[in-house]
Amino acid sequence: MWLYASCTFKFDISDFTPFLFMLRPQNNLNQFIAFEEFLIKPNVEISQFQDIYGNFYQKLIAPPGKLKIQSSVKVMVKDNCNNAYGKEFIEIHNLPHEVLLYLLPSRYCESDCFNQMATEITQGLPLGYEQVLAITNWIRNNINFESNNCDTQVSAIEINNRKYGVCRDFAHLAIALCRSISIPSRIVVGYLYELVPMDLHAWFEVYIGNAWYRFDATQIEEKTGYIVVAYGRDAADVAVYNQYGATLFPSSQKIKVKKIKE
Repeated sequence: MWLYASCTFKFDISDFTPFLFMLRPQNNLNQFIAFEEFLIKPNVEISQFQDIYGNFYQKLIAPPGKLKIQSSVKVMVKDNCNNAYGKEFIEIHNLPHEVLLYLLPSRYCESDCFNQMATEITQGLPLGYEQVLAITNWIRNNINFESNNCDTQVSAIEINNRKYGVCRDFAHLAIALCRSISIPSRIVVGYLYELVPMDLHAWFEVYIGNAWYRFDATQIEEKTGYIVVAYGRDAADVAVYNQYGATLFPSSQKIKVKKIKE
């Protein structure tokens, strides 16, 4: 499937403000980027680097006034790249070294507090895929999706207590539950074709069967059309922008994803 995706942010800047943006998708086994464009007004100096997860950062200092950032991409995504059915749990000593950090508790995923809950949800199930599917279904059935409650980042414990959240929160709770039973799990941020309401999206991946596989507790049915922008331990690693100084929010934000011809 060929997709076009774009993300536009506008800010009103009152003083010189350092920014880190993370809006450029990366090529991987499941997506091929054929065209990419990154535009900024006014024209300011930008430097770029990659973090330990392979994500692309754009660093700049915005002058006072109007700031507009637009990232767009034409990408081919595989339609059948996520068949995790039957994939087995990987023993800790057989995990690749770079996967081990996704077993640890992190800022928004307190996995050391969820072992009993995860054990109850997955009791009697085969290790691996069946456990992750049970966790995904439990969250889907017990946590309410409320798109108007996304301003404050909260942790997996808080989400489990209040029983509502947005896609990022669903991912945090799933990650904490999976890690608590020794299944490596990470958050992913990007785009999803035909997402309602349209916005940037978050889901999670687990390492089973010697590969990473996608799960999304916000979607009732398995979908295609996911475009990955960034990976991380939790939302602290995958914020699409960070500014330093006085807190700023976009004056406007527009996300577009559409299907296109090859």
